Amino acid sequence: MLPIVQEINAYLSDYVLVFMLLGVGLWYTFRTRFVQVRYFKEGFKRTFGGISLRGHKHDNGMSSFQALATAIAAQVGTGNIVGASGAILTGGPGAIFWMWVIAFFGMATIYAEATLAIETRQKAPSGEFLGGPVYYIRTAFKGGFGRFLAGFFAVAITLALGFFGCMVQSNSIGATFSTAFGVPGWTVGVVLVILCGFIFIGGTKRLASVTEKIVPIMAAIFILGGLILLIMRIKYIPATFGMIFKYAFEPQAIIGGGFGMALKTAISQGAKRGLFSNEAGMGSTPHAHAQAHVKNPHEQGTVAMIGVFVDTFVILTLNALVVISTMYTEDGAIAGGVIPKGIDKTNLAQTAFASAFGDKIGPMFVAICLFFFAFSTILGWNMFGKINMIYMFGEKSVKVYTAIALVFIFLGTCASNDLVWELSDMFNQLMVIPNVIALFALTGMVLHIEHTRDEEKHKVIEEKKNK
Repeated sequence: MLPIVQEINAYLSDYVLVFMLLGVGLWYTFRTRFVQVRYFKEGFKRTFGGISLRGHKHDNGMSSFQALATAIAAQVGTGNIVGASGAILTGGPGAIFWMWVIAFFGMATIYAEATLAIETRQKAPSGEFLGGPVYYIRTAFKGGFGRFLAGFFAVAITLALGFFGCMVQSNSIGATFSTAFGVPGWTVGVVLVILCGFIFIGGTKRLASVTEKIVPIMAAIFILGGLILLIMRIKYIPATFGMIFKYAFEPQAIIGGGFGMALKTAISQGAKRGLFSNEAGMGSTPHAHAQAHVKNPHEQGTVAMIGVFVDTFVILTLNALVVISTMYTEDGAIAGGVIPKGIDKTNLAQTAFASAFGDKIGPMFVAICLFFFAFSTILGWNMFGKINMIYMFGEKSVKVYTAIALVFIFLGTCASNDLVWELSDMFNQLMVIPNVIALFALTGMVLHIEHTRDEEKHKVIEEKKNK
């Protein structure tokens, strides 16, 4: 089965994924007149202007920052450390450039996703908001076609994130803890199941309370450690950026093969791992943004853009610079592109930090950071899957879903399975198809929301001038 899934993934990432993600990103970038540039400052102020580790409690839903924290919790996971490392190993340092490209246009995509999630959300009998692609897909397409696309998406995301995805995250935690501390995987699995089970049972309020505290702290720890290492390797930073840009367009010089195949590999790795990292266009984070208490959908759209920026241009880029500056520069273990035996995507970041911090402290630092990253991602992804389970089977299915998810989390820490990684990738990519189709179909709704906000902004400016 593994070769079949790998073949499907290769086709999806090399052709379907790249064109759909870039296509919808370009579409919304130009149709909204570069909303990610025009409203970046507003989004930044809304995100960090009133940041708090004890957000305002709501009877239902979350504060805007809590919704963003939950979205970032889902975005910043193994994709930033293990996924980015895999992209560099397979596609060369130039794959990071293509991740940046995907992320820039993805900021416009996620603006559309978040605004649509707010605009089309519904309230469950429990009082919680239910929103996400299944709801705006049904808004875009009535009848059987809409039900099919929404059902297809719901099944794909439940398998991709709720089950296989959480298994991938826990597997990364188990592997890094085993390397750093020599802790058996099953021990880590038991601890994870207890922690996750406690939070899952507490519902959206407990999840929001945890993510709003974890996300700022975990980001600060990783950024501090990464910056210390880059200061230690400061003389290699120009060469590091040089390799990213050079090998984006000459990847064959470091990964071998013909120019066309090497370029396709670099771009597809950047697209696939970029998607797994920032999730723009995948349709996952709109579930979190739909929970936000905001005055209008545009507000959460601008906040959502900052989530992609933090994920890719801050966290992922920092990890990439660490890896390239220590492993690919002239004194690095992979200088010239020859990968030593024993180095793979799961331990590349640990090896990079170990080269600067030492064989004990380096792996421990990465293990601790990855624990917070992957743990928070498990929390976010579980909620996303739960919302789609409720869509398909009603609220009575939540207990069964939670039990199955906890089993997958435990199993992930006990064994590494390439098939699970490939299946997670496959369903991640399949989610994009119905989501992007709906995004194209609802362009008018997004533009109306954005234009309304533009008119309000201009009205305020004129009133201030008249005063």
